Amino acid sequence: MHLEIVTIGDELLLGLTIDTNAAWLARELAADGVSIVRRASVGDDAEMIADAVRDALDRSGAVITTGGLGPTADDMTKPSIAALFGREMIFDEPRWEALKQLWRDRGRPGELPDSNRQQVMIPAGAHVLTNRHGTAPAIFLEDDGGRWVAMLPGVPREMRGIFHEELQPLIRRRLGGPRAVVRTRTVRTTGVAESQLPTLLGDAARGIDGMSLAYLPGQEGVDLRLTVRGADPESSDARLAAGCAVLAERVGKFVYADMATTDLAEVVLGACRARALRLAVAESCTGGLLGARVTAIPGSSDVMAGGVIAYDNAVKQAQLGVAAATLAAHGAVSEAVAREMAAGVRARLGTAIGVGITGVAGPGGGTPEKPVGLV
Repeated sequence: MHLEIVTIGDELLLGLTIDTNAAWLARELAADGVSIVRRASVGDDAEMIADAVRDALDRSGAVITTGGLGPTADDMTKPSIAALFGREMIFDEPRWEALKQLWRDRGRPGELPDSNRQQVMIPAGAHVLTNRHGTAPAIFLEDDGGRWVAMLPGVPREMRGIFHEELQPLIRRRLGGPRAVVRTRTVRTTGVAESQLPTLLGDAARGIDGMSLAYLPGQEGVDLRLTVRGADPESSDARLAAGCAVLAERVGKFVYADMATTDLAEVVLGACRARALRLAVAESCTGGLLGARVTAIPGSSDVMAGGVIAYDNAVKQAQLGVAAATLAAHGAVSEAVAREMAAGVRARLGTAIGVGITGVAGPGGGTPEKPVGLV
């Protein structure tokens, strides 16, 4: 199956909202063997929406749209696409009553505004995809030639829920029996430069067992992503598991996870938890960023005791016990001060582990010996 994705909204074209919907849908569909041949974004304009969907239908015959299904005047997806299919819009009275009940159940003041009526205007002959996560129903519309458009809300939580619960099963039924899929798996590394990895990987540096290998550098480290194409789901998963085992063995101590969604802070917390160790942080240039990263992980309180933001040298001395002589001899941005910060917060909060960070945050204050960005 070939398919195109059209995401709708002025906010996407203006750069005010990042289009995560198209990327998420592309990954989910590829894992089921659907070939995404094109992605497009258009604004909240009826003519632009119709043009984009018409062109996509002519090329591939299957389109998923996101956005433009709400109760406001700029939500034009349904009528624009209904007109392409020559369908009139019909008011769905039962869904209107259900929407009013949902409004009351949520304790909203007053009556449901009449502007919400357009959310239950449905193209004639369409199949409604139930939205259990919001108010806008999704729509599946098909013509006599088998060409179809699935219209999903733009709110990511709603879109993903409807896709998994309603649209994905429908697409899988149309795909039928054995299918060739595109699947990926990621080995996550940290503490090693991208340029060093090919040497460590040796003959696996360009791929393994016919699977392509991509290097994806980021702030936390370099992800190694294996991709398999054209095989059935079971053999794809088996090949990816075997390939990731080879990557992990070659890269060794620099690997911290074999799933793209695994967070480095989560791994650190798990390692501390397994050893019954508690953690405290002393931060200067990062101003609390490390503490925020760690405490963003649910359940971190059994490991993370707390921290001190010691931006000023006086705070480093008074709260962490950094010696004035150390500051004078080495400067605030130095290994000696970072060590005393770590030891000080460890003693102050009674933890097994203390972490100290100091650096030149910039944009000013750097020197040739200690340039901006030195941490």
